[in-house]
This record gives sequence, structure tokens and C-alpha cells, in this order.
Amino acid sequence: MNARVLRIELKRSAAPWAGGVVLAAALAFLYLIPGLWWNGTARWTAQWTSLAMWTRSLLILLWPLAVGFGALQGLRDSRSGMTELLTTTPRPARHRAAMPAGATALTLASAFALLVLVGGVQVLAGTAYTHLGWLPVSLVGALSLVAGALLGMGVGRALPSPLTPPALAVAAFVFTNLLRVSDSPAVPEAGVPNPVSLLSPAVAQVRETLLTLSVPVHLGQTVWLLGMAATGFALLVAATPRTRLLALTPVLAGAAIALLVLPADARRTYVVDKAAAAMVCDGPVCVAKTHQARLADIAGPGKKALRLLRDALGDRAPVSIRESTALRAQGATPERSRTAVLVDFDDGIVADAEGERLTRALVALGMAPTCAPRSDREGGMPDEIAAQGVAAGWVLGGLEPLRGTEHRVRDQLALARPVWKELRALPRAEQQSRITAMHAAAVTCEDHPLQVLAEGGSR
Repeated sequence: MNARVLRIELKRSAAPWAGGVVLAAALAFLYLIPGLWWNGTARWTAQWTSLAMWTRSLLILLWPLAVGFGALQGLRDSRSGMTELLTTTPRPARHRAAMPAGATALTLASAFALLVLVGGVQVLAGTAYTHLGWLPVSLVGALSLVAGALLGMGVGRALPSPLTPPALAVAAFVFTNLLRVSDSPAVPEAGVPNPVSLLSPAVAQVRETLLTLSVPVHLGQTVWLLGMAATGFALLVAATPRTRLLALTPVLAGAAIALLVLPADARRTYVVDKAAAAMVCDGPVCVAKTHQARLADIAGPGKKALRLLRDALGDRAPVSIRESTALRAQGATPERSRTAVLVDFDDGIVADAEGERLTRALVALGMAPTCAPRSDREGGMPDEIAAQGVAAGWVLGGLEPLRGTEHRVRDQLALARPVWKELRALPRAEQQSRITAMHAAAVTCEDHPLQVLAEGGSR
């Protein structure tokens, strides 16, 4: 009988519409609107954790939809004029509420699961690193939709007005935006305490593929959402003002416990996935495990680049190539090392490079480590890129621009050619002296490498 009633609910209620609209809205947003979710190593189909985090970030729009559809579903009895009739039946109110609540929860959870499945198929096709660390992120996301819908249903039944669904959806949208989590793991969001901001089910846009949510965040949000779901269901079955007030107990208790569990420090909200950041090496060339599919492509050019750097810099040359896994705020100076060439796969000069082009890029990074960050969101400094091009050209015997940056080839060459011609006109010993000084300046970020190449020293 219960299965038959559930099938009827799924056929004749607004529950399927809730799941369909949520899924369609999410896919339309991801596929029709260009954004960060399609760029770089942290795009939504690149890795499992990125997939989970990007779909969670969509809850800033999807969660208000779920709350609004839940409120619409909660108005069903009052719209049909059957409230008094149903209260006279011997069937317990919790039984009557279970079926519509279950149908709505099932469709919304299924919609979120299908969204993850669409991205997961693409992730499977493009990554060699498979793990289950992303699963708690997605499970909490599905729970948030269910809890929001149940809360909406309860409020809709307690406040049976046509204005309730739109008002509740707008209130939920304002709630998620006011509690927006900081986009940077290193910079707390001003305005509200961090635990309060984490009461929003949405997470920040994904900028680092190695970042995931910490365990206290999962636990705190789960407690809060379970309390919200319990309150929503209690409001569905409450028949008197007193029981409706008592129904608020679970959500208030859940919020209180969550605020104690959620991290007070914004820097503890996101943590590095240590398993994903572990190094996988081929001799002196290492990449993070999450990018282990790139190791075969970078190993050969990397070893060749290290030999060339040794010939050019002698004992000052880096002895290994390693993917940088250190976190930094957007615009901050990248990680530094005197002994390793640090590679960021979000840097355009290495992102899609192969073979000789990749060798040149690695030589450029080894000769003049990057001080001004470059990624799909950061353009770098044109004079620094020109200096890297000159340095790599000096090692490889010919000046070529570095491909993959936002700076045009013509602009790079306009800066690099005069310095290149002047450098090549000098005696070999003076060339070597300027190259060594340029490398030292780039490693410390104390002087402009292009100026050192042009003038032979700091300002």
C-alpha cells in the first residue's frame, strides 16, 4: 500500500516538478553560462572533489528553489479545502505527511544525484585518480535540498497563504547570499562569524583542486540540516499553535550544536586533501596524485629541462621538478624554491604544453621562477614573461615567445627582442653573469629579471 501511495504522489503531486526544475536549472547554469567551472584544473569535470564542490556551490540558487517548491507542496491540503476533513480521519497525521514528504525528498535527492552523475561520467573519462573523499560533500548537498524542502512544506502548511512559497524562496535566497562563504581559503569573509556563514548549504566557488571541506564542517552542517528536516516534518503534522512552537525545537537545537562544532577560524573550513596532494614521481619529476595522469607527459621534457638548467646554472640549478601544492590567496606570490622547478598546471605556459614546448616552458620557469602569479584568473606581469622567454631562449639557442599566456606574442617580443639582442652582443662571460644575476633576482623576487638582464644588476 505504501509503495502504491508513493507512486500516486510521484504522479500527481508537485514533487517531480521540484526535482525536474532543480536538475534543469543546475544543468542550464553549468552548460549555458560560461564561468570558472569550465576553466583550469579545478573545473567541475576535472576531478571528483572539484565536481562535488562545484555542485555544492550551485546550492546558492538550488536551495531556495527546493524551499519554495516545498512550501508549494505544503499548501496542497489548504488549496483543496480538505484540511478539516483529513483531521477527522483516524489515520495518524504523521502517516499522511510521510508520503508527500518522502516523494519530495526522493525526487530532490535523485535530481542532485543525477547532476553528480552527469559530471561524474566526464570525470571518469579524464582522471586517473579515483577516491571517495568527495562523497561527504555531495551527501550533505543532497541532504540540504531534502531538509530545505521539508522545512518549506512545514512552513507552507503552518502558513497557508499563496504568498508563502515565493516569500520563503526569496528569504532562502537572501539567507544563502548573506552567509556567502569566502572565495579564498586564506582570506576570511567579513561580515558574519565563520560558523554562522557555514549554516548556508552552499560553498564558495572552487579555485584550488586540492581543497576540500574539513570534517567539522561536514558534521556541523549535517546536524543543522537534520534539525531543519525534523522541524519541517514536525510542522507538517502539528495541529495546534503550541505544537507548532514545539516543532521549532529541533532546528534551534541543531543550529546551537552546529555552531559549537563548525570551525570558528575560516582557515579551518577548507583543508588540503593530503591523499590528493601526495607526490607521484618519475625520478626527479613529481606531480600531485590528483594529476598523476600528467606525469607520463611531463617526465621526459622535465628531465631534459633539468639537464639544460644544470648546464646553464651549474650548482645553482634546481635538481627536481615538482608540482606546487601550497595554498595561496589570489594574487599572492607563488611558492618559492631554490632547489626545485615548481609547476602549477593552471599556468597557461604548462597547462596544455607538450614535447619541446613543455621543455621550453620548464626551462623558463627554472631560469626565472614566477613572482607574479599566473592562472586562468591571473595574467602575470608582461616583463616577467618576457624575461623568462629571453632566459629560455639563451639556454635553448633561440628566442621564442611563451605560448599560453594572456599576453600576445607581439607584445612579448616587443619587450624581449631589445634585451635579447643586447644580451647576445655581450661576451659569453658577461652573458653568463647577467643570466646568473637574473636567476638570483627571480628566486628572491627582489628585482625585475628583465631589467637585470638589460642592465646587469639591480636598480
